[in-house]
Amino acid sequence: MSSKEFTVQPPGRRVEIGLHKKKEKLKKPKETIKRLLRYIGSKKVSLILILLLCIITTIISVVGTRINGIVVDKYIAVGDISGLFKICMILILMYFISTISTFLQNRLMVDVGQNTSYHIRKDMYEKMQDLPISYYDTHSSGDLMSRLTNDIDNINTTLSQNLTQLISGIISVIGMLIAMLMLNPSLALIGLISTPITIFGTRKLMSKTQPLFVKKQKTLGELNGYIEEIISGQKAVLLFSQEDDVKEKFKVINKNMTESSILAEAISGCMGPINNFVNNLTYLILAVAGGVFILKGMDITVGVIFTIILYMRNFNQPINQILNISNTLQSALAGAERVFEVMDEESEKDQDDAKDVVNLDGEVQLKDVEFSYNKDKKILNNINLTARKGETVAIVGPTGSGKTTIINLINKFYNIDGGSILIDGKNIDELTMKSLRKSVAIVLQDTYLFTKSVKENLRYANLTATDEEIIKAAQLSNAHHFIMQLEDGYETILEDNGSNLSQGQRQLLAITRAILSNSSILILDEATSSIDTRTEVAIQDAMTKLKENKTTFIIAHRLSTIKNADVIIAIKDGEIIEQGKHEELLNLDGFYANLYNSQFKTGLSI
Repeated sequence: MSSKEFTVQPPGRRVEIGLHKKKEKLKKPKETIKRLLRYIGSKKVSLILILLLCIITTIISVVGTRINGIVVDKYIAVGDISGLFKICMILILMYFISTISTFLQNRLMVDVGQNTSYHIRKDMYEKMQDLPISYYDTHSSGDLMSRLTNDIDNINTTLSQNLTQLISGIISVIGMLIAMLMLNPSLALIGLISTPITIFGTRKLMSKTQPLFVKKQKTLGELNGYIEEIISGQKAVLLFSQEDDVKEKFKVINKNMTESSILAEAISGCMGPINNFVNNLTYLILAVAGGVFILKGMDITVGVIFTIILYMRNFNQPINQILNISNTLQSALAGAERVFEVMDEESEKDQDDAKDVVNLDGEVQLKDVEFSYNKDKKILNNINLTARKGETVAIVGPTGSGKTTIINLINKFYNIDGGSILIDGKNIDELTMKSLRKSVAIVLQDTYLFTKSVKENLRYANLTATDEEIIKAAQLSNAHHFIMQLEDGYETILEDNGSNLSQGQRQLLAITRAILSNSSILILDEATSSIDTRTEVAIQDAMTKLKENKTTFIIAHRLSTIKNADVIIAIKDGEIIEQGKHEELLNLDGFYANLYNSQFKTGLSI
């Protein structure tokens, strides 16, 4: 069963409207880049091939550009058509090889990008399975989904489409710089005057856009979180006629997202036009300077000037490409940082000396247990109770008194602040959480079903269960009859969380799943509250058989269902105020008696 099904969440986080008024920025850009490079490094052979192909492409570009200058001086200027044709054939062959090389670069880079995103996605998903319930209580599921999908997709897009440009751009810049200096150092230095201006201006713009891209990614996470929350609770929205309210809130969050994106992209988009303007001025200056050199009789030709201008264009173009994709790079880094934040969360861990347990007797003891979700408010205070093997312990009390919190602590979904919890005399900290939870079966009021067949949902509690065992368990829980009435019986595919079943039918499947788990401890948290009275009678009979030789905890507001419990614990404001059998507590004429009588006749206020 999903851990999501077990937990009762403390006051969760609301989706805040209009967040991020403060300036956002990457927290650890260098560390984020290093971690990305470690993932990319797993495809070293592909990266080496990409590097070699980039070098080949650059060499072809350098040589081809020089040949263009030679063509101007030696063939066009003297009208040698035959020589011009031969050179053109050579250039066509070179450019064809360059095209093939570029294609192979891109193809290999797609493989690197997909492989990297695959491993990041796998590592994040596996990490999410190891996070404690407390993490999910305080983080929007929509935001986590956004990190797992949108943010990793951003990384993949950047690697697949932009990293090749980055690598080839750097190599091209180096190659063109060397070629210019070798051909004519004077014109090369004149052309390079604009480079510091371009780099300085771009760095200034990047310092402005980086926080905007971080904000954009975070706002996207909020948007997804709100969408997921509202879609999940759409029935409640319609029931309370809150359509206009959620539309307005969505409008605000959507507007924040749009404004963040527009601002980030608009400022970042200034880089291209500004750089193009500076580059065009550079080409004009080179042409004028070259003309002056010729007029002064210096040893320079029109072909050399033409070649230098082409080199400078090929020098500036990759720089502009690198600068223009900076917004994508920043978005990817912001997404990577959000992904790594999840990966860096502390995992749920067993103690070093924790051991697996099998065949537990199921005796449970809570000794002086203290617990709070938040330090400001204590939920449980000095809880002491004992449930012996085969006993049924009922826990009653008003909403928010801590009943289900006790159940969560027995499953070690949270660590207690003080005291100890023992099972068969062993502190649960000494047991591995996986084996502990396998020893506990839980049936809640709101169960969770997967989009799989009925049979697969039931087998989720015991993957080794045979079809015969599944049917036997369903017969015991009275679920077999309605299952056989479904279109495909046990092979019927359930829709989202079993939405094609009634609440009572879903509950019957949850009870069947608990029967299949073969656990030593059974927990029923309002397990029959959604089932009609007639069905409940049949289920109670099945529960009597199910509870044999099991330690059972029952949380129920319908107190008629717990009269036969061995021990009834009355809890209020996180403290046990009464405990005993049903008749004993009625004779006390206290809290429990008042609570019980209020369901059958007029009682005092609790």
